[in-house]
Amino acid sequence: MNKLYPDAAAALDGLLTDDMLIAAGGFGLCGIPERLLDAIRDSGVKNLTFASNNAGIDNEGIGKLLRTRQVKKMISSYVGENKEFERQYLAGELEVEFCPQGTLAERMRAGGAGIPGFYTKTGVGTQVAEGKEVKSFPGRDGDEDYILEHGLFADLAIIKAWKADETGNLVFRKTARNFNQPAATCGRNCVVEVEEVVPAGSLDPDCIHLPGVFVQRMIVGAPYDKQIEFRTVRERESA
Repeated sequence: MNKLYPDAAAALDGLLTDDMLIAAGGFGLCGIPERLLDAIRDSGVKNLTFASNNAGIDNEGIGKLLRTRQVKKMISSYVGENKEFERQYLAGELEVEFCPQGTLAERMRAGGAGIPGFYTKTGVGTQVAEGKEVKSFPGRDGDEDYILEHGLFADLAIIKAWKADETGNLVFRKTARNFNQPAATCGRNCVVEVEEVVPAGSLDPDCIHLPGVFVQRMIVGAPYDKQIEFRTVRERESA
């Protein structure tokens, strides 16, 4: 089966609908599926829910879809670098479900493993636990409370990888692995953009981070411009 498509619009053709839940990889601007996010924006679909560590920054990443008002809800762990996100949230125009970072990763992983729910101590006694089932389990210091979190089952997963073979086996580059791997597994369909596609059999099996069975479609998105979230430079020393 040929999984390689000519561009992002073609790879997403027939997969996008209004009101869908999309799991998106990336952390800040590292490892975000830029070409696929642009194609989703250009498609005009609306009322989207995104499960993603963050919403990018203004006019980058998911921030582009916030500008076009195509996102109705964010399930995220960190949203502090996006002014439009802040404005929409405070104005009541955007629904936000805050989720601790590790819990969000595990919710994606659980969905990919077919696990509908799991218990965790993270968030016990805080606003994160409001409205959630609390159950006591034996722990290191006796019985301890845990809260029930639900696995994420997304309509679509969009991710970015460094290298793929023709069958969709993926290798991520260093920290760009972040949320891409768990996000890929929890989507009914997974579309990936990569920097390079190599012949089947040329990747070392021990170095494959995500098996191709999780990948339905892919594109080559390269070349990319390196985006920097915060440009920090050292002050020039006086002569």
